[in-house]
Amino acid sequence: MKYYIYLSLLVGSILVVNQHTIAQASDSQTEQFQNRIVDSIFSETLNESRDFWVRLPDNYKPGNDEKYAVIYLMDGFSLESTLEAVYSNYWGHYLPHMILVGISNRSNRTRDLTTSQVKMRRGSAMDSETGGAETFTKFMEEELIPYIDSKYPTMAYRTLIGHSYAGLFTINMLVNHKHLFQNYIAIDPSLDWDDQKLLKEAKEKLSKESYEGKSLYVSLAAEQLHMWNEEITMENIMDDSSEFTLFARSIIEFSNYAKSQKQNGLNFSWKVYHEDLHGTVPLPSIRDGLIFLFEWYQFKSPQKYNNPETPLEELVSLLKKQEQIYTEQFGVPTAPMIDEMLNGYGYMNMQMGQPEKAFMFFEMNIKYNPTSANAYDSMAEYYESQNDKENALKYLNKAYEISGDDYYKERIEALNKK
Repeated sequence: MKYYIYLSLLVGSILVVNQHTIAQASDSQTEQFQNRIVDSIFSETLNESRDFWVRLPDNYKPGNDEKYAVIYLMDGFSLESTLEAVYSNYWGHYLPHMILVGISNRSNRTRDLTTSQVKMRRGSAMDSETGGAETFTKFMEEELIPYIDSKYPTMAYRTLIGHSYAGLFTINMLVNHKHLFQNYIAIDPSLDWDDQKLLKEAKEKLSKESYEGKSLYVSLAAEQLHMWNEEITMENIMDDSSEFTLFARSIIEFSNYAKSQKQNGLNFSWKVYHEDLHGTVPLPSIRDGLIFLFEWYQFKSPQKYNNPETPLEELVSLLKKQEQIYTEQFGVPTAPMIDEMLNGYGYMNMQMGQPEKAFMFFEMNIKYNPTSANAYDSMAEYYESQNDKENALKYLNKAYEISGDDYYKERIEALNKK
């Protein structure tokens, strides 16, 4: 399939326009994720049904051997469009293809996400159950995650995202159940809960336990640090001892402490969002958090791939190093680039008159995506460019065999007439 490639040397990204699938591309612009499933399971642990949605990557194909990392999003139906906006804009260079799972917390939210029982909060009686985080964790560990793993092509590389009470839940998951997830994003977490009970427990564990291989990103919305006192700023908030600043002070105290505990191996970062409120901070937090958590995924020396002067041998070496990084992080053999990028660089090098490099990228795409009709079609175009009709037909026939798409049949017929 013919691609036209435009490169940005600053980020090494590739825009690919496929004329055969232009109608599909238009559809995907209005609905970024074509593979969205809404599901539910009855939980014996919770004694109730729990709804969730699953979004499969754009390159997902039933029967394909490829496995995917998974993002679990608390308050999934409320924050679905937020995660979708970030992920759809950053996969490729910044993020791998992943399976997204959004868990409903529309009912019994306070019960399920808070880490201890309280009767009073901020001077008022609680009007809902509290302290069920451990029970909800059991539901996730023993029911939801096994269900997702049994039904979808997942790898055991998971990221958990939570906001507010769900941010409290996320930090509790790291502190007390760190075997379940590799990555955590805690957005404006309610660490003031129950007189900072989890904060105190977290400080104790962060000082003594190992968190090697774990990453945590924490955010704080600082537009309104105090409910009514505009004189409270980030510079003087820790001098205030009122209930009105306890929420923000708890996040700051936790973050400063976590940053100081270098010996535990936790990959930690946090950020204050001065222009955001509690309700607006999820969007920038998810963006910055995912980029931080997957910093290792971003290409090393992207300019080398774009530079026509880079020798083939150096490109091969760079790809091997990238593959090694991905494989070490994910724990399973992983291609050094997603299929769209391998394909795109193949066409780019064809256009630049570098057939050996083009062949290398197309060949690697077939190696890692042996059930992709598009990968074989791209190799067929390579052979057409080299006036090798026999091999072009060989790869077109393979593309047609895999997909049954009449497009490839028409391409075969047209090539046979030449």
